[in-house]
Amino acid sequence: MDRSSTKPPRRTSKGPPTLRTLAGLTGLGVTTVSRALKDGPELSHETKARVRAVADEIGYRPHRAGVRLKTGRTFVISFVLNQADDMSDYAKRLIMGISEALRGTQYHLQVLPQNIDQDPIDPVRYIVDTAAADGLILTHSEPQDLRVKMLLERDFPFITFGRTELATPHPYIDTDNFDFAYRAAQALIARGRKRIVIVLPPKQFTYSGHQQAGYRRALFEAGLEPRIAEGVNLYSPAFTLRDYANRLARETSAPDGIICGSEMQALGMMLGFQDAGFVIGRDVDIVNKKTSNILDLVQMPTLQFFEDLVRAGHDCAEFLLKRIEGREPVSALQRLDLTSFTEGSAQPAG
Repeated sequence: MDRSSTKPPRRTSKGPPTLRTLAGLTGLGVTTVSRALKDGPELSHETKARVRAVADEIGYRPHRAGVRLKTGRTFVISFVLNQADDMSDYAKRLIMGISEALRGTQYHLQVLPQNIDQDPIDPVRYIVDTAAADGLILTHSEPQDLRVKMLLERDFPFITFGRTELATPHPYIDTDNFDFAYRAAQALIARGRKRIVIVLPPKQFTYSGHQQAGYRRALFEAGLEPRIAEGVNLYSPAFTLRDYANRLARETSAPDGIICGSEMQALGMMLGFQDAGFVIGRDVDIVNKKTSNILDLVQMPTLQFFEDLVRAGHDCAEFLLKRIEGREPVSALQRLDLTSFTEGSAQPAG
């Protein structure tokens, strides 16, 4: 058999390939080709695979303006990037997960930066007013989040990585930060630590209150006095936290346990205590929330609780697509994840 006869004919026309081009090369109708690209369930796997193979070979891409006119959709998902993340590992891992979930769909990811001096609602309002996307993924949720209020009022599909305290339910995926701080404090208490300081996220964010509540509960149960870091937070530069830890170490009642739910900031505190002559793991224990392997490179024992940001980003995108399609009730698009203790450089006692 002449194998060359099984290959699709080469296109000779100029200009970008269209559905009609695909139909001519595959010998199928335009409607069939269109349904194959949309993964139509009525078509066989072989037909859909053949159409996609030819589409890939000739570089076919849907004409986005035409798609929008026909469907009323942009097939764009926008991720509003808070500049506080500074394209950190946090944002990178969320984007990795979102991108993975959108692979194989018609949707594309648009990352929209929020300038540091910009009102957080501005990029959200722009997307809604211009219909620049079909759905939004937001982070840095606040208890009475104005962005979420507006999206609910406009009935615009969205999901938050984080929770609010609004009366109207909405899709979200969140890490249980109450549980993280509670178990982090328990791990330190199990190691005999009694002077435990927590570095909280900025107080305007919902998860700051969750961490503080979990921390206070654990210390109350152990009969210990809570101590919240003052003048710094999880968004303070690592160098600032290094100086802060150095000052703490020189106090008469220096802390012997630290909870710091960010790797770079925890590293800054480790170095600050070392600068003051402390030995990490002997004079002070530090608990952090692990999202990467950065602290595994440091020869200092830490207690680490793993937060899977790639999975969170992936599932935020999947939940959002379901919200756009209207396939699930809001209650089915809400999830609270637990951090898991990971081996790291040291294990919690007990």
